[in-house]
Amino acid sequence: MAYTALEKMRRVNRKRFGQDLGPFQPPMYVNRRKKNDLKSAALRFIRTRCEGLHFDPLKEAEEKKTGKYLGTSLKKNQIPFNMERDLDRLCLEKSLETFIDSGTDVDAYLVYYCFLDIFLGEYGKSKKMIELLSEYEANGSALLMKHRDHYSHSVYVFALGLAVYETSEEYRRIFKQFYGLMDAAENRAACLFLEFWGLTSLFHDIGYPFELPFEQVLSYFEVDMQERGAGCLYPVYRDVESLTGLDGKEQESLASLYGNRRFETSTELFAFDLASKMGEAYGFTAESLLDVLKDKPRKPDRFGYYMDHAFFSASRLCRELINILGVSRLTTMHVDALTAILLHNSLFKFSITFYKDEDKNRGPMKADLHPLAWLLMLCDELQCWDRTAYGRNSRTELHPMGAQFDFTGSSVRVIYFYDKGEEAKIRRYGEEMEAWKEGEKKGKKPRLKAYSDMTGDGNSFVSDIEKIADTTFLHLDVSVSLRNPDRKVKHTYLSSSSFMHLYDFAVTLHARRMPPDTSDEAMEKKFTSMSLEYQLSTINRARYFDRYLDAIGCFYTDRQVDYDLVKRFTPKDTEIFAPMEHERWIREHHTMGWRFGRAYEEVPLPGGDNVKEERAALREQMRCHKLCMDGVPSSEEIRDHYLHLDKKDQDKDWRPFNRLLTLLRNVDGLRIYRL
Repeated sequence: MAYTALEKMRRVNRKRFGQDLGPFQPPMYVNRRKKNDLKSAALRFIRTRCEGLHFDPLKEAEEKKTGKYLGTSLKKNQIPFNMERDLDRLCLEKSLETFIDSGTDVDAYLVYYCFLDIFLGEYGKSKKMIELLSEYEANGSALLMKHRDHYSHSVYVFALGLAVYETSEEYRRIFKQFYGLMDAAENRAACLFLEFWGLTSLFHDIGYPFELPFEQVLSYFEVDMQERGAGCLYPVYRDVESLTGLDGKEQESLASLYGNRRFETSTELFAFDLASKMGEAYGFTAESLLDVLKDKPRKPDRFGYYMDHAFFSASRLCRELINILGVSRLTTMHVDALTAILLHNSLFKFSITFYKDEDKNRGPMKADLHPLAWLLMLCDELQCWDRTAYGRNSRTELHPMGAQFDFTGSSVRVIYFYDKGEEAKIRRYGEEMEAWKEGEKKGKKPRLKAYSDMTGDGNSFVSDIEKIADTTFLHLDVSVSLRNPDRKVKHTYLSSSSFMHLYDFAVTLHARRMPPDTSDEAMEKKFTSMSLEYQLSTINRARYFDRYLDAIGCFYTDRQVDYDLVKRFTPKDTEIFAPMEHERWIREHHTMGWRFGRAYEEVPLPGGDNVKEERAALREQMRCHKLCMDGVPSSEEIRDHYLHLDKKDQDKDWRPFNRLLTLLRNVDGLRIYRL
């Protein structure tokens, strides 16, 4: 049944009107050849295992008692509260599906948006934390020698973890046993996993803005071929307690989770928690680990002259959770998400298990000691494909551009695809390897980044993972293949802005009818008064703006460029992009389960002063619309459909963009130019 509240609303409508008027659930993605590929498994987990996510039986009882719905659609109180919760989950499913197809940072952003809205409240409360990472990578990473994307990467990691949970019975057993959920309903365990795996995976790299400036300084010396180490200038962080410190109320609340033991900093909390879970198995105490953690930001020379972004990711997310949720709502599962993040980069590998030291190696991470940390380490290593290269050296290295997963049985089989256009580089590497072997393996072994790790005698890519995460119950099988890239799926256009964020764009677009002097707070309040589905729809309208501009020979930028400034779209322009916007709207509604229909305008209603509002609410409850199209129409059919609409409905597809031209000048100096 999957979306049970939608099905319940459908039964209510059938009983009320004597017809099957909807709402109808959209079909779930299914790969007919491989039901356990990454996309199928991850999406199936969200739809089939997470039934009832955030349902509220008390609000459902209140709705039954009062006869008034408490859920929000386009407006408040139009649909049942639990139906809104189902639609939120559907938004997450469809956003993740879109991202897996494209891998773009914009589609990654929509997954973040859904997750934050569902589990932490309004996106606006956390947007700085998320946007800072993407902004830093886009604008600052080109100064580094080595650096690749961590924004889209984190969403791929999220999807991988969902697929592992969905397909591995043993991992599900370990997770449920660790959290005392063996007797709980399957959907309760899955919903908890979705929430806390999401926190772990999506935010495990948000500390990179602390590591990037450190690397930029080190890169200055590496340009001259001087390796990092003694003699290099490097920055350190002071007053770290301004980030990690806990006030009296926070200490008291967290103490209640740990037998009244008080912690003055989140660092102390992390050390104690990890020692309790893993100290005996890996030979460390809370005190010895705390000594390591205190030096992470202050003494990078102790750690090979590297700054550990994981320390800052965990610390930053801890502070964010306290500020947004309130410390009283934090649980030990929140702490587990934070310590999993803390472990994933270098702490476990080099300060706990010493995985490269044969004499000191204490073995890989066991899943039953810390299920979230184990899964993050595994998925973080597996996700090495389709990552934008920013660093100067990274841009010339050979990395996999795609991957094909099969999670059937107790294994993960993956083929990593490399660009067929790089065959000459691969052939040269092969020749160098043969020469090295013929020379009795003297001198430095040839290497071609990830490709060389996945091929040849012994797969070091797999063996390194096995040293980090115990895979005795989940066998890894890795191979490589060459193919030609398909870059069209990225839909990359000229429009760009260094500091313009899609959220601000969408809020501005939605507020186009408000007075020009309306405050940002008022515009945001109006925007967030809609349901997640309608917020995403507005974001998608803004997101497709670069595509529409490209079609009419225009682009937007926050730079001053020598092109003709566009102050208003011409009738010829709107003839081109208005049908495109109509197509976006049609396909978006089809994806979310809407269908064509006029029943909300035609079924009999008791007379009164609010008939118009009642019919608008019925439209949301039936999820049918007179402007929708059934089936899967072609672009030509949708264009013809648009041309036969009355002028009032046609205007909805282009008028907002003309108004937007004026509003955008007040947002980061954005301008639109014609080529």
